[in-house]
Amino acid sequence: MVATVKMLIGGQWREGAKSYAVRDPYRGEVIAYAPESSLEDLNDALEAATAAKAQAAAMPGYERAAILRKVAQLLAARADEIAQIMARETGKAICDARAEVVRSQDTVLLSAEEAIRIQGEQVPLDGSPMGAGKIAFLLRFPVGVVAGITPFNAPFNLACHKLAPALAAGNTIVLKAPPQSPWVVSQLAALFADAGTPAGFVNLLCGNAVGPALVRDPRVDFITFTGSSRVGAEIKAASGLRRVALELGGNGTTIVCADADLDEAAALCARNSMRLAGQSCISVQNLYVDQSVYGAFLERMVSRVKALRLGDPLDPKTEVGTLIDERAAQRVEQWVAEAVAQGARLLTGGKRHGAAYEPTVLADVRPAMKVVCEEIFGPVATVQPYTALQPLFERVSAEQYGLHAGIFTKSLPVAFDAIRRLRVGGVIVNGTSTWRTDQLAYGGVKASGIGREGPRYAIRDMTDERLVVFNL
Repeated sequence: MVATVKMLIGGQWREGAKSYAVRDPYRGEVIAYAPESSLEDLNDALEAATAAKAQAAAMPGYERAAILRKVAQLLAARADEIAQIMARETGKAICDARAEVVRSQDTVLLSAEEAIRIQGEQVPLDGSPMGAGKIAFLLRFPVGVVAGITPFNAPFNLACHKLAPALAAGNTIVLKAPPQSPWVVSQLAALFADAGTPAGFVNLLCGNAVGPALVRDPRVDFITFTGSSRVGAEIKAASGLRRVALELGGNGTTIVCADADLDEAAALCARNSMRLAGQSCISVQNLYVDQSVYGAFLERMVSRVKALRLGDPLDPKTEVGTLIDERAAQRVEQWVAEAVAQGARLLTGGKRHGAAYEPTVLADVRPAMKVVCEEIFGPVATVQPYTALQPLFERVSAEQYGLHAGIFTKSLPVAFDAIRRLRVGGVIVNGTSTWRTDQLAYGGVKASGIGREGPRYAIRDMTDERLVVFNL
């Protein structure tokens, strides 16, 4: 059956005046029709969120936590159905879709815990004559209305990272679902509605038309966005004096030193460059391997990549599903062909099958190639040798992106040198760039974003700090 996706506005499910088809990227068939939210829908959602924000701010933390725990309980009961929808809608391998749903419970439960831990601090004033004898402290209060915009690559969990912290902090939210995967995000909104979230606290819009108007609307107090660096820059320019949290792109640097465990590094790099069909901002894209072990590592990694199963996302044996659509796969195909024409060596993969693209490894690449300096967002890894770490650290730090970097080494001095010198949001020692657990302070620098996700850190961003001084 073909599903009908609806918006959630002010506690009511609503169809749109216009709708569009959502297709299974593997089979090409229509699986749902989703509303193309209009400016009228946006206005109604913002009116509902604005009208409810005082109620949300007044709700005690234990009540907000109770709602979130109920959401997690309902999520556990509906996990398999939600994973199936995600796999159909995005082409994500069902094993990865199930893993995403399971970890989403962590995101929601961590937010529930943080809802009762929002605290301020005392500010000592007796360090100066002007402050002596006075008492000061800082308190945190909800910002009001949050605008959330999420992408298709981890549609359920990344939406949890917007909705759950916003509610935990005492805010209301207007969430715009990704146009490619609105069905699975509507399932999340339904969990919040069924858990008893008051009307207007959580509002869901769909499509592309309302995004720019949402971030420009003065009724929005805070904007949280996950997506491309280009769109993030546009949102930053439109935000004015309002705060934003932007989790943007990356090109997945991972360094393999001469003393690394090559079998472990090759296995992790092979899997983490190709899982989710490479559609992750921290996917392993650029590998730098010490010249002395370059050949041995390359042989191990290519062997592992060749063994990965590309196929039907609904098949439990499939390890790499499709990209989000055929156009995305065509772009990856074009970038790889361009790199090969410029001298890159294709070691495995390199062929497209509709919306699917074979896991691909490239050697003999150069820094100016798109597959190196841009975010490819596909199942492609480049491997380059290096002879000295310091110039490599400088090169990586000078790149436009700065999300996560991984380094494999048994040397603590080398690991700490990487930590000090790599200008990125996170350094993963003896792991790849592709590592995130949901309580982390996750985010990047430079073109990779502003602010940090993870319930504790998102709540900090979604609250205002207020100074209180008592003159005694």
